[in-house]
Amino acid sequence: MENMDDTSGSSFEDMGELHQRLREEEVDADAAAAEEEDGEFLGMKGFKGQLSRQVADQMWQAGKRQASRAFSLYANIDILRPYFDVEPAQVRSRLLESMIPIKMVNFPQKIAGELYGPLMLVFTLVAILLHGMKTSDTIIREGTLMGTAIGTCFGYWLGVSSFIYFLAYLCNAQITMLQMLALLGYGLFGHCIVLFITYNIHLHALFYLFWLLVGGLSTMRMVAVLVSRTVGPTQRLLLCGTLAALHMLFLLYLHFAYHKVVEGILDTLEGPNIPPIQRVPRDIPAMIPAARLPTTMLNATAKAIAVTLQSH
Repeated sequence: MENMDDTSGSSFEDMGELHQRLREEEVDADAAAAEEEDGEFLGMKGFKGQLSRQVADQMWQAGKRQASRAFSLYANIDILRPYFDVEPAQVRSRLLESMIPIKMVNFPQKIAGELYGPLMLVFTLVAILLHGMKTSDTIIREGTLMGTAIGTCFGYWLGVSSFIYFLAYLCNAQITMLQMLALLGYGLFGHCIVLFITYNIHLHALFYLFWLLVGGLSTMRMVAVLVSRTVGPTQRLLLCGTLAALHMLFLLYLHFAYHKVVEGILDTLEGPNIPPIQRVPRDIPAMIPAARLPTTMLNATAKAIAVTLQSH
């Protein structure tokens, strides 16, 4: 009996231990499953975070490269250095040469490939034109005097250069856009001389004299250079005739466009600005039977009233 009791007690203890062990294994399995789920979640979250950081880094690097490229493009002076690297003595000699027509047109004449001299001449022409506007009391209804002067001078320089270059391309002339800008820019030296003199000395005969001599010399210089670089009489006539006409007419325009005469024509075309009625004093006839006042007194009174009305 004692043996049976011992055996039954031990069996009960074994069953309890087995049950407790099974429960611990279930708890361990649940904990392991939970840890695996947490690991998978954290792994996916870490992958997404890493991917977002990589995308942000790539976007930052791309923006940085574009900004550095744009900054290097605008800050690199070496790009414009060849076009403005010129000595003042060379500019002075080229200004004098722009007034001397050449005779040798059998071979292409050399054209300066720089923009310092032409750009300074355009700015000088802007200053002279602004001076002419102010001395002639020009009124610009839309815009300012400075903007009008800059737009007129730079518009002619760039626009006519592009148009003549297009014609030169059609006529198979050996000239580049840079050379055309330099040629037309130095050709404005004659315009600066003529306008500076005629804006201060208002004589139309003097203007026409300088227009033919100074403006004609600078135009003939440009025409001779284009003739030396163009083959064929028809092409030469078309190209050089167009350039000469535009260059000489532009000088006429700059002289007459901002004078009071043209302002009057514009007022007539846009609508007459009728001034107030001017009261002019008139002499009263000697025979006035109703008034019976001396004629001299009436005339003096009428003139005084007219002067008072005109002042108001």
